[in-house]
Amino acid sequence: MSLHDPTSRSINLAVVGVGNCASSLVQGIAHYQNGGANEQIGLLHWDLAGYRPRDIRVVAAWDVDRRKVGRDVADAIFAPPNCTAVFCDHVPPSGSTVRMGPVLDGVSEHMASAPTDRTFLVADAPEPDRDEVVQVLRDTGADVMVNYLPVGSQRATEFYAECALEAGVAFVNNIPVFIASDETWARRFAEAGVPIIGDDIKAQLGATIVHRVLTDLFRKRGVKLDRTYQLNTGGNTDFLNMLNRARLESKKISKTEAVQSVAERRLEDENIHIGPSDYVAWQNDNKVCFLRMEGQLFGGVPMNLELRLSVEDSPNSAGVAIDLIRCAKVAKDRGLAGPVHPAAAYFCKHPPRQISDDQAYEALEAFIRG
Repeated sequence: MSLHDPTSRSINLAVVGVGNCASSLVQGIAHYQNGGANEQIGLLHWDLAGYRPRDIRVVAAWDVDRRKVGRDVADAIFAPPNCTAVFCDHVPPSGSTVRMGPVLDGVSEHMASAPTDRTFLVADAPEPDRDEVVQVLRDTGADVMVNYLPVGSQRATEFYAECALEAGVAFVNNIPVFIASDETWARRFAEAGVPIIGDDIKAQLGATIVHRVLTDLFRKRGVKLDRTYQLNTGGNTDFLNMLNRARLESKKISKTEAVQSVAERRLEDENIHIGPSDYVAWQNDNKVCFLRMEGQLFGGVPMNLELRLSVEDSPNSAGVAIDLIRCAKVAKDRGLAGPVHPAAAYFCKHPPRQISDDQAYEALEAFIRG
């Protein structure tokens, strides 16, 4: 029997990957349970088309780490290898136990030899097939599934996307595996009558959005951009996973295209480098971005800009995820299907349609107003 109440204003959320980003999201839902709009610090929207953060509840979750599988989500989010900031003193039990998920390509081979507090310790439990996951989604009345798998998890992401399609659950793809921006997948979601938002979440105030804004500023102020780089370091499992460069192809495309799409003219490949740089264990969930832009002012006079940005990576993501989830539910409520373009354009690095952030913001607000 389904636990879903169709008259409820709650958003039943299924979480794939109970890592640092999921930890920040679940902490954030608890943190913003009470209070009003005057206490919305850190939120883009307190009320989004009638939904507030407190309306989100986790009803299902999957992971593969033995330290998380079998535990309530509220406990699992604090288990190793998670290392993000704890900003909510009390996260109440969710009543939802983390289930074992299929491993597939969700764990890179080199993670097995990483230090114990960072590696994945795969649980000794049966891996579910698609029918099992679909049944859980139906039984829990899940409205939205959010994907937090590691970068490079192509087959694992496609597995969960298939499950969302079959169960009729809106899919939010927060990682740089191209689903919403892939024409075939987008068409399948549209034909199934299921909303999808993606791909690759753009953090609240992270390296990509800052780089985009500055690139757009160069264009608007008539400054010719000659070359640029963006180097990032961090010490969480995301950066450790990305030491396997074979898993980075879609990540580099996603981040690079996010900047190229707002430049006055596309830079040649040798004049733009955007992507992870290295893993620094002691940084934990702190991400440091080193950004340089070189260009020409009036008369061809050279200039350059250098910026260092330091952020706690996962809360930076969760501030956007909480809006993505609500947008997906709004789209579902309204009977929309396929890619939700306004939300994808504003919140994602690699949406199906790239537009400027100003245009995307206006489109998003119009979508929210209905």
